[in-house]
Amino acid sequence: MSNKTTPSLPYQGRHWVVMICIVSVFAVLAARAGYLMVIDQEFLQRQGDARILRTEPIMAMRGVIRDRNGTPLAVSTPVITLWMNPREALAANVDLDVLAKHIAMSPAALKKRVRNNQTKQFIYLQRHMAPAKAEEVLVKRFPGVYGLQEYRRFYPEADATAHIIGFTDLEDMGREGLELALNDTLAGQPGSKRVVKDRLGNRVKDVALLKAARPGQDVHLSIDARVQYAAFRELARGVSEHNASAGVLVSLDVETGEVLAMVNMPAYNPNNRSTLTNSALRNRAVTDMFEPGSTVKTFTVIAALESGKYTSRSLFDTNPGNMRVVNKTIRDHNNYGMMDLATLLSKSSNVASAQIAMALPRNTLPLLHYRLGFGARTNSGFPGESAGILQPPERWNPVEVATMSYGYGMTVTALQMAQAYAIVASGGIRRPVSFLKVEGPIAGERVVDESIARSLIPMLESVISKEGTAMRAAVPGYRVAGKTGTAHKASGGSYARDQYMSTFVGLAPVSAPKVVTVVVIDNPRTGGYYGGVAAAPVFSRVMSETLRLMNIDPDRSAERMAEQIRLPHPSTMVTVNPGGLR
Repeated sequence: MSNKTTPSLPYQGRHWVVMICIVSVFAVLAARAGYLMVIDQEFLQRQGDARILRTEPIMAMRGVIRDRNGTPLAVSTPVITLWMNPREALAANVDLDVLAKHIAMSPAALKKRVRNNQTKQFIYLQRHMAPAKAEEVLVKRFPGVYGLQEYRRFYPEADATAHIIGFTDLEDMGREGLELALNDTLAGQPGSKRVVKDRLGNRVKDVALLKAARPGQDVHLSIDARVQYAAFRELARGVSEHNASAGVLVSLDVETGEVLAMVNMPAYNPNNRSTLTNSALRNRAVTDMFEPGSTVKTFTVIAALESGKYTSRSLFDTNPGNMRVVNKTIRDHNNYGMMDLATLLSKSSNVASAQIAMALPRNTLPLLHYRLGFGARTNSGFPGESAGILQPPERWNPVEVATMSYGYGMTVTALQMAQAYAIVASGGIRRPVSFLKVEGPIAGERVVDESIARSLIPMLESVISKEGTAMRAAVPGYRVAGKTGTAHKASGGSYARDQYMSTFVGLAPVSAPKVVTVVVIDNPRTGGYYGGVAAAPVFSRVMSETLRLMNIDPDRSAERMAEQIRLPHPSTMVTVNPGGLR
């Protein structure tokens, strides 16, 4: 058989085939280029823009929190956050050792962070740096390292307003206090813009505003920064002098229900929370519940007068200074014999209070307490507010009702107690508690007959007299009314014999009450533990400054003022058995 071979193209033929293919490719490319340059020009524009145009966020400034007079209590300041694109930085072989030195981070920590996020395009390097400090880093032009403008919250009054204002987190969102409660109002809405950047990521110019940032709204609080600071200073002094565990003070405007001051001890600095503890964090004035002791005897007297069985002239026989209710003995710390309602308050008689409770239907006191706001939140809107505890109806037995008449078997918050006394001070009107500034008197709701509420004020004024339990609550130049309370603290299912909650609640001026202030000293260990000794002096100093700052005219002659504030020499004061506390 003969072999047949396929004839191959001559050399000249192969040459032309190659040339035709090359020419065809160039023709296609030229045609495509011509098409893009002449017909579809937007394609190249889009591709170019994709490489130099970027969309950047515009951070919104948070609203300013001001006091009732316009003093700033929380403001936002511009800061720079440094961030990195790890993929870009690693591709450019950035010197991480040098970068770490500039951002105050250990090289090992920075390398670990970059290594663990090497596939990402965004990680934070340093949050909320001072602009000048951040610029020192950005000017070095480290590949993949950029700056982002943000805002950081600053609190000019620091620890004096910490518990009421609260604070924000790194994302500028409210996390505690009114920063949290009013977050929707204070927080702005971020915007965005289109910018031109060079190959190093530096912004060359702004091209277009895509969405304008909307700053948060400013808010004006009800508190007065001057009163707030005075309260903070004097409460700190009182807690220190008595070596107490904690302290609380709340001041309310009688006519509007506005919170003029609210302070707690221990406190913290919201501008530096590195050492913040849970104990210092909570606002005890609204979260902590305590048995109010004799401060509720004021409401027991209201129940007596409302019943129609008693008048201000009614007499009670407290001999021999104690009484038995079922299996419980109720004691006064002295045998006061016969007394009227005013003496009940000035001497703080447990026996007379229990006699009233036993003579009335058993639901009278609990229902009155509900009407005054105990057992329910004040609806102030403050985060974490407690409702306190009133025993359910099945627990309204004789012993519970008797002890409730002088402040045991129920728990309240300092804010609730302030609101309840504001009802008395306003002539029986209950007004909502407000942390925001309001204009003009608030109508409120009548919960106590006006004549009954008015008749209580001179009775409470007698508590501040030489015969009362709170001479140290006197305020020079003003007539003051109020009530002391000293209650054993509950511990381990019983009452601790050597731990107390010392309280004083007062209002001033008596002629036209404007301010109610509650002072609670938790577990005073030195210098006396009675409410008239531990809490009343704090009230006196704070109320004095409050009335002066609010330009409220005095209503007391100098002679009577001098007589009221004259105190016995310490050597004449007697320590009594705490079986009956005032």
